[in-house]
Amino acid sequence: MTRYRLELGPVPLHHQVYLDLRGAIESGELRPGDRLPSERELTSRYGCSMITIRRALSELAREQRIERTRGRGTFILRPRIDRDLGGTLSFTDEMQTRGLDAETRLIAARPEVAGDAVANALGIEVGDPTLYLERLRLGGGEPLLLEQVHLPAARFPGLLASDLESNSLYDLLTERYGTHVSWARETLEPILLHAREARLLGCGARTPALLIESIASTGDGVPVELGRTYVRGDRTRYYVERVVVRSTPTSNARPAEPTRLRSGLVAVGSTGAGAA
Repeated sequence: MTRYRLELGPVPLHHQVYLDLRGAIESGELRPGDRLPSERELTSRYGCSMITIRRALSELAREQRIERTRGRGTFILRPRIDRDLGGTLSFTDEMQTRGLDAETRLIAARPEVAGDAVANALGIEVGDPTLYLERLRLGGGEPLLLEQVHLPAARFPGLLASDLESNSLYDLLTERYGTHVSWARETLEPILLHAREARLLGCGARTPALLIESIASTGDGVPVELGRTYVRGDRTRYYVERVVVRSTPTSNARPAEPTRLRSGLVAVGSTGAGAA
């Protein structure tokens, strides 16, 4: 890294340091896994105080561009993959729009019988036959999501014999069984991964992640899928867009148009929006 000259002016010194380091990360001069020079070396490079360097590094750490580890140093993190929580693109299509190869690995596909929770969610009787699928979703060769779903076996005979790695699950349900999944109700919960899920996702046990539990239904409200999706918190970030409802304007004021906002949700996954 070449020496950088800070300038006195309206832009605070720590923000100039932040902008220079961020530019080096985004240009590829600093790559994921690279170790940054020490704080003392950075003060020499920028000709500023240690406090200025620490404020700049704190800003980069808040954006999860770097990781500061006591005794080891500061390292560049891989950029997170942004996904639209309310989007309609499949996981495969979303990865392709980001220039990443999407891959699905089938972990489990077996018949089961419905317990209380599955039966209540799918509107079937306890003990009725169900199908259980577990699939690992990868982007750019890296595990991102672990999906576990239950489906009513009576509605989808022969599904387990299908190619569930190369084909979209929802496309199979539509084309082969005439069942179109139209909407899903999803709940999100921050969790610490158990050892098995962490191993499949390539993380350490008790790594922070987000769990999405969903019930997907047809257009006429018939539930056809109960899903649980574990999403890596260190590689995936979701955003939502919402309309802000403002108070009623006064008679003399011009009505404000709805504003669309984007907000980042760290480590979120979606069975309904991400199925493929």
